[in-house]
Amino acid sequence: MILPIEDTPLHRLPNLARHLGVDADQLWVKREDLTGLAGGGNKARKLAAIVAHAVAQGCDHLVTGGGAQSNHARMTAAAANIAGLDCDLVLTPGRPGDESGNFLLDRILGAHIHRLEAAAMPYHELEAAIQARAGRLAEQGRRPYAIPIGGSSALGAATYIPVARELRQRLDPDLVVVAAGSGGTHAGLVAGFGDHGKVLGVDVGARPGLSAAVEELAAQAASHAGLPRPAGRCQMDTAQVGAGYGAPTDAALVALRVAARTDALLLDPVYTAKAMAGLFAVVRASPGMRVVFLHTGGLPGLFASRYAGWLTSSPPASSADGSGTAAGPS
Repeated sequence: MILPIEDTPLHRLPNLARHLGVDADQLWVKREDLTGLAGGGNKARKLAAIVAHAVAQGCDHLVTGGGAQSNHARMTAAAANIAGLDCDLVLTPGRPGDESGNFLLDRILGAHIHRLEAAAMPYHELEAAIQARAGRLAEQGRRPYAIPIGGSSALGAATYIPVARELRQRLDPDLVVVAAGSGGTHAGLVAGFGDHGKVLGVDVGARPGLSAAVEELAAQAASHAGLPRPAGRCQMDTAQVGAGYGAPTDAALVALRVAARTDALLLDPVYTAKAMAGLFAVVRASPGMRVVFLHTGGLPGLFASRYAGWLTSSPPASSADGSGTAAGPS
């Protein structure tokens, strides 16, 4: 394996469970933030397979993209260095303060960064920009490998099939809750369980038509692994998006603070805090379920200066103990 991936812990969240009024055995976390590649995160598993495929094809250049605070972009730059490849990142301009956090790490890792002009580019246009950049590199005689946003290809998603199997063998949870951006991790978990009903994605506003994309990716990942198409329909909480991708919410701030101040679990503003807000809703609505929170990482985004004011602000009183996260799956 070109990229070493660390085994990640699976453990209870007893203090958070107590805060939510459930038994300690009902709430667990799978620490995919500890995968060990340049700060960790769920993209490490996907990139291990994707980079191996790129190298096998004789490629010399990885090309991908995302938002200015993209965890996937940061980890792709790191993976390229380990594999001895060049890396181009096609990133949206972002907002003031986005030069810190993940974007700063992209620069430290030496990626060639291309900032797009449009402040907010539709998902499909960003995917097209990644392909266009790869095309220009090919014209220059390079051998680029274009990676979709989030590494969410059938190959990338399939790397979460073994994680679902591990969770089933070790714990057999009723539900896994995961942040859903491009949808690949959600889809891979579904393929591994063979059932959409076992996984709840919390939409963070990155991709339009996310539920349909997850269903298609789950079917493709299952086929890639020689498994049948998963049963059921995609389970997606769409109520945590707020004003859009990267836009913080009161519920996410509460979730972030509660997780930190109970079991010292650090979340990020873009993905995992919104996912934890979704988990709060599920646990309060169905307190008898055994739920696993799949922590997808993203810690560098917490240090993006654009979020400093939000992190120190006071949420509405109705959200002070997590009771304001009343949204559930749709």
